[in-house]
Amino acid sequence: MAENKNIWDEFDNAIDTKGLAADVKEAAENGATYKEVPHGDYEVAIDKLELVKSKAGDPMVSVWFKVLNGEFKGSRIFMNQVIKEGFQVHIVNEFLRSLDTDIDIEFVTYKQYGNLLMDVMEAIEGNLEYALSYKEGKKGFSTYEITEVFEVE
Repeated sequence: MAENKNIWDEFDNAIDTKGLAADVKEAAENGATYKEVPHGDYEVAIDKLELVKSKAGDPMVSVWFKVLNGEFKGSRIFMNQVIKEGFQVHIVNEFLRSLDTDIDIEFVTYKQYGNLLMDVMEAIEGNLEYALSYKEGKKGFSTYEITEVFEVE
């Protein structure tokens, strides 16, 4: 039985439970139902930008975009990129540079990169919004391109 307690403690420590509870309340109040956002061009804010562990246990950058207007206002678009090979880190580095935060984007270690992502998120939060081109790329994978940066007033 003590083993289960450790599992739940791990979840409580790893997940922002207060934020999750607030999201649940917001969804209930808004009658939110999940609608998958189709590929297209959207004005978005970045809700989350972090280094996480993929289901397979690999290091992965996770980005949550919140659609700001139109039919899918309030919906999320998710970008997940495993970063265990050079080209994968390059994809994320180029994406991070496109966010226009003036932060020097460089991978040294995973710990450093996780901290870098927190710095980028801190620079973005409440300050910048984006035009996102969300398309289907090679082999059915989605592509994410920032086409314009907007300063929040």
